[in-house]
Amino acid sequence: MLLYNFLSRKVEEFKPIGKTVGLYTCGPTVYDFVHIGNWRTFVFEDILKRVLTFNGFEARHVMNITDIEDKIFKKANEQKVDYKEITSKFEKAFFNDLMKLNILAADFYPRASDSIDLMIDLIKTLLDKGYAYKADDGVYFSVEKFKDYGKLSGLEKSQLKKGARVNDDEYDKENWADFALWKFPSTSLRDISVQALRTSKREGEPSWPAPFGEGRPGWHIECSAMSMAELGETFDPAEGLRVDRFRTIDIHAGGVDLLFPHHENEIAQSEAATGKEFVRVFAEGEHLLIEGQKMAKSLGNIFTIGDVIKNGFEPLALRYLFLTAHYRSKLNFTWESLKAAQNALDNLKEVVASYENRAIGCAQYEGDFREAVNNDLDMPKAVAIMWEMVKSNYPTSAKHQSILVMDKVLGLGLSEIKKAKLPKGAKELIEKREKLREDGKFSQADKIRKELKFMGVEVEDTESGPVWKVTSRELQNKKK
Repeated sequence: MLLYNFLSRKVEEFKPIGKTVGLYTCGPTVYDFVHIGNWRTFVFEDILKRVLTFNGFEARHVMNITDIEDKIFKKANEQKVDYKEITSKFEKAFFNDLMKLNILAADFYPRASDSIDLMIDLIKTLLDKGYAYKADDGVYFSVEKFKDYGKLSGLEKSQLKKGARVNDDEYDKENWADFALWKFPSTSLRDISVQALRTSKREGEPSWPAPFGEGRPGWHIECSAMSMAELGETFDPAEGLRVDRFRTIDIHAGGVDLLFPHHENEIAQSEAATGKEFVRVFAEGEHLLIEGQKMAKSLGNIFTIGDVIKNGFEPLALRYLFLTAHYRSKLNFTWESLKAAQNALDNLKEVVASYENRAIGCAQYEGDFREAVNNDLDMPKAVAIMWEMVKSNYPTSAKHQSILVMDKVLGLGLSEIKKAKLPKGAKELIEKREKLREDGKFSQADKIRKELKFMGVEVEDTESGPVWKVTSRELQNKKK
């Protein structure tokens, strides 16, 4: 299995440290509905996990839930509600949409709010080792102290703003700066007026006691603490012990927008604290464009799964669309491209519904498919191979077996499709047409073919006899 590693900037053969693959994927910040750009990343991560399993690896998958972050508290203050009302609502929405896209559940979903002790202990270690320092508004990581800073993003130290500190979770991505590990109360709400804070149902953001001062964690420290707790070094604040489960995390996945500063900062604080390699492979998915432009509220082009459904499309059509581009290539979303994906998915379902019961599969196509997905998750090629098999003259029972094998990676829910039933009278017409063809009466056979098509049944003549499928028109009529 080959996978592109952003640390080395090359495609490498993936070799896990142990028998179980430690997979950490950056999860949602639950302050709003997840948009389709982020869903592209989550589907890419799902494909990665499915390909690992496809190759016989056992994956221990951890995805964090960020429920402590600047945007959450800003929204809670604006709406004058407790921040947990915000996070609870959108966490539930996230999991509902996750199922609609047929994304496999992670083994663990740690929440930032449940992992405060782990973060405090990690920050204490960084302070003790001299990689962190206390300022008037929080505790910061000293970038200059970590010599390997920039090894993921490739930034040069000449770009470092000497002595600059950044308290916001999101900041200028063209410069390095010391970043906040721990924020003292209300320091992250500088853009919210004092009057707004006074009239809020709560005073500022939540805070927790810590040896270095009451406050709350910065965004970057959250992922380091939660990932190492399940996949790397485990910190036990009560006992002061560190227990190695794995020396490093095998794969850390996310979107390319997280390369800097988020993933770069994770490496710095984690390796500074442990003195060990944090992650072996960083896998990052590219951006989704909307009509050729980046998503922005000002452009009104931020869409959610709800918008996809309102426009008459299945969420799985969106998943299919994501499969048509390589995860390291930008994908341009348009409603026309989603319509094409929906049509392709409908056709695929119709074909599978017409297949005979599963038998021995198509070994050559399965082998080609495996080669494609193992070549840095080349899903466009894998989808093309799948369609090549569908259009081949192999028996439908063999194609049925192989397409369900392929769908273990594709995740289009094809195993749930039941064999379509012919409309009343169609079976007799198919048999009559075949007899006419045997007798050389092709013009009469063509009339019956047109009659069948009007009934919603398409017939294809093959070397092994006629193959029929119920079209979406007939399936739609049945729904009505």
